[in-house]
Amino acid sequence: MKQILEDIRVLDFSHVWFGPYCTMMLGELGAEVIKVEPPWGEIGRLGPGPLFKNVASNFYALNINKKDIAIDLKAPEGLEIAKDLVKCSDVVVQNMVPGAMEKLGLGYDALKSLNPRIIYAALSGFGQYGPYRDYASYAVIAEAMSGHTFATGKNFNPDGPPINMAGALGDLGPAVFAAFSIVSAIRYRDKTGKGQMIDVSQLDCMASFNTCVTTEYSLFGETTAEIRKRQPRDPNRIWGIMKVKDGWIQVAGERPKAIEKLKEKLGVQDLNRQDLEQIVAEMTRREAFEFLVSVGMPVAPIYEAYESMSDPHLKARDMFVQVNHPIAGTYTTPNFPVKMSETPGIVENPAPILGQHTEEVLTSILGYSKEKIEKLEKSGIIVCHRN
Repeated sequence: MKQILEDIRVLDFSHVWFGPYCTMMLGELGAEVIKVEPPWGEIGRLGPGPLFKNVASNFYALNINKKDIAIDLKAPEGLEIAKDLVKCSDVVVQNMVPGAMEKLGLGYDALKSLNPRIIYAALSGFGQYGPYRDYASYAVIAEAMSGHTFATGKNFNPDGPPINMAGALGDLGPAVFAAFSIVSAIRYRDKTGKGQMIDVSQLDCMASFNTCVTTEYSLFGETTAEIRKRQPRDPNRIWGIMKVKDGWIQVAGERPKAIEKLKEKLGVQDLNRQDLEQIVAEMTRREAFEFLVSVGMPVAPIYEAYESMSDPHLKARDMFVQVNHPIAGTYTTPNFPVKMSETPGIVENPAPILGQHTEEVLTSILGYSKEKIEKLEKSGIIVCHRN
């Protein structure tokens, strides 16, 4: 076995960020991920993210290692194709609003009757039950209601307003939970033969990331801000963001041995944050980084995301790879981040063209004839991309 999920087939009915990031990780671990799109394409093809060759850059990023079929699920023949694929698949992933898949006839109960071993992951903002079940959500909604937006702003300025987090972590964090839960469910099915329903809520997952703050409040009965008023941070603490000649560095100096070594190197008996800020202000990011690393100080140059692509450490760990797209050309994308000695994650293929694998999937998996495929294509029920 070269990859741990190489015998797993995933039907991916997801769109935009939350679901696609989850299924992308499954694909990187070897699963055959078949992305199911409507004939006009999922909304993530048009944004968010700037368009490149008429497709959003985020789509290129989040849909690597996937096959693509385009089906009209509202047509009886299209629905039948989806159900036939469920019968020979292991996992279904969807991030539609609760109830939407049920209206199409593709809810868990319906699919379980077709394939009792199916693992069905329903990803949504607020989950499949609860008072907010039907409310619309995006990453920033989950971030806001879980406390992260407030904390981000107050960490920047205790007297200032909340600030939105960067990076859509309200999508990507829950997507990691979803992938982890799917693999766990596969493990359970390996033991019992039973599939199951997985209900992944963005809000639940983002709330779980606040485990330390939640426990802190439960123990003290006070917010973090209230505790800091009673126990203010030492203003001389050698910690935080510091300006250098060509940008900023992040210093985390809670290592007494490192601070003592730094004092020795500088030939001083006392050292505070202001002293260090003056010293590094005359250095570049790289110079300050190497200087502080030499004494064992936790430190990092503060990069824009694109700058990390050329960092020597990340390059040595093969964290970025190139894929060649038939329309977009060659582009760079992050590799699977975890290094596994026996079954490594692999990025092999770029994001698919709409309907790129419709004919292949219907022929090789479902055994459809060329004539049947042509008939479905002419009727607009499926879209087949051909070079």
